[in-house]
Amino acid sequence: MASSIGEDAPMKTSLEIAQEAVLQPIEQIAERAGLEPDEIEPYGRYKAKVSLSVLDRLKDVKDAKIVCVTGMTPTRAGEGKTTTLVGLTQGLGVIGKNPVACLREASVGPVFGIKGGAAGGGLTQVVPMEDLNLHFTGDIHAIGAANNLLAAMIDASILHGNEHHIDALRIPWRRAVDMNDRALRQIAIGLGGRANGYPRESGFDITAASEVMAIMAVSRDLQDLRRRLGKITAAYSFGEGKAITAEDLRAAGAMAVLLKDALKPNLVQTLEGQPVMMHCGPFANIAHGNNSLIADLIGMKLGDYVVTESGFGSDMGMEKFFDIVCRFGKLTPSAAVLVTTVRAIKHHGGVSDDPRVERAASLQSIEVGMANVRRHLNIIRTYGVPAVVAVNRRPGDTNEEVELVKRLALEAGAFAAEANEGFSKGGAGAADMAEAVVAACEQPNTFHHLYEDDAPLQDKIEAVATKVYGAKEVYYYPEAERKLSQFTREGLGHFPVCMAKTHLSLSSDATLLNAPENFTLPVRDIRAYTGAGWLVPLCGDIVQMPGLGTEPAAMNIDIDSEGRTVGLF
Repeated sequence: MASSIGEDAPMKTSLEIAQEAVLQPIEQIAERAGLEPDEIEPYGRYKAKVSLSVLDRLKDVKDAKIVCVTGMTPTRAGEGKTTTLVGLTQGLGVIGKNPVACLREASVGPVFGIKGGAAGGGLTQVVPMEDLNLHFTGDIHAIGAANNLLAAMIDASILHGNEHHIDALRIPWRRAVDMNDRALRQIAIGLGGRANGYPRESGFDITAASEVMAIMAVSRDLQDLRRRLGKITAAYSFGEGKAITAEDLRAAGAMAVLLKDALKPNLVQTLEGQPVMMHCGPFANIAHGNNSLIADLIGMKLGDYVVTESGFGSDMGMEKFFDIVCRFGKLTPSAAVLVTTVRAIKHHGGVSDDPRVERAASLQSIEVGMANVRRHLNIIRTYGVPAVVAVNRRPGDTNEEVELVKRLALEAGAFAAEANEGFSKGGAGAADMAEAVVAACEQPNTFHHLYEDDAPLQDKIEAVATKVYGAKEVYYYPEAERKLSQFTREGLGHFPVCMAKTHLSLSSDATLLNAPENFTLPVRDIRAYTGAGWLVPLCGDIVQMPGLGTEPAAMNIDIDSEGRTVGLF
């Protein structure tokens, strides 16, 4: 295990810390977590799949308290939610609690893009770090393969007689690849003659945004997975536009076979030996942004606190955790941790995080930028859950700045506000935050969903837009209006909504910082995820396939002369 670093010692990179850490055999982690030997399937020495049978064995065990780690509106570099989650998990261990962390798996698209890895950082990491960020146990590849099997079977059905009368101009199912590749957003397929199929326009989504990923993340067991896969709307027919499902195409069974091992959550560890369930990887801006329901349910039987992370801000992953995951899983969270940084607050206050900025201007920008934090605290309050503000401390943050953020957070209604210094100090640096979270979990809780199942679809969209984002109104493009009518007519009105929009603003416009008001939320289209069980309104110019920037992280990742990975962060 890693140990704390001295105040004057130079801080090693996260990759160096992970590579030098002495990990415990995964069998030891499993045993301490309460798993039987036949309930894990090791993938090497430090990773394992967990059998779903543990839920039956422990069905009478009292459920753990659920803590959702979310954040303020982030900058492009992110504010360290995973680092904070791991720090909190390690901090709970330091104060004598029995936590289980639940995290999403890393997509190699962001790893090689701008975001980097998804294992935390410094002395608050999930390990083995390289494995977690690069392929892991192959779950995401299995999801992509199942997604693309259905796509291939759609086109094969059209070519070989088209018995389902598929309208090639009404095929919503797209192929998927686990890479940021903007050139694949809109493509032409079937070129080269009849043997290659009929030409039509199509495209790719990143695998994290695939409906198969969404289905995996909310399925309770293999039979539930198989049933949901069969309900996927793959295409529509000519004429009356009848929905053609994966079951109709006889694809769902083979898809389930591809996914049966991937459905089992993965067990790994923190640097300080706490168990981590890492499973599924939907993004929160273009998907529902949370690890699998199965991982949460198993974690709730193994520990006394389940610390689970929802992607991006409380308007994104947390809203979807509360309104989708908790609805499907009948979960009641006990507290939320709102991750903030001085850097992000200054960004929303209109000042860059630059040490040359005068002290007075720096403090003033925090006063202004705290409007964003207050808005996120109001969102958490809307759901009736107590909030602990975590100030994820970064090098260069002054004591005065951190204390100002804490004071203003308390004035804004946070139950508690604590600095998180886990990055440089490990669990000991997050112990105060852990104590605050334990206390928050004992507070009165009036958790509820934002809308009821039977509310009209338009009311659900507008509830999220106005009560969470702060929009004045919603504008529906003609295609979105048509889809609202169509999906209501088809009996999908009871579905929850999974909004897709930029994560860089509370609005759909990434340039509107801080806490914008009186804006209109544009909904240009709506996708039906009939297998997962929700609708996806596409807001503004959001796309479900990211692209690489001018200097993607991939440019700095390499192998050294001894075969070790370098440049991964």
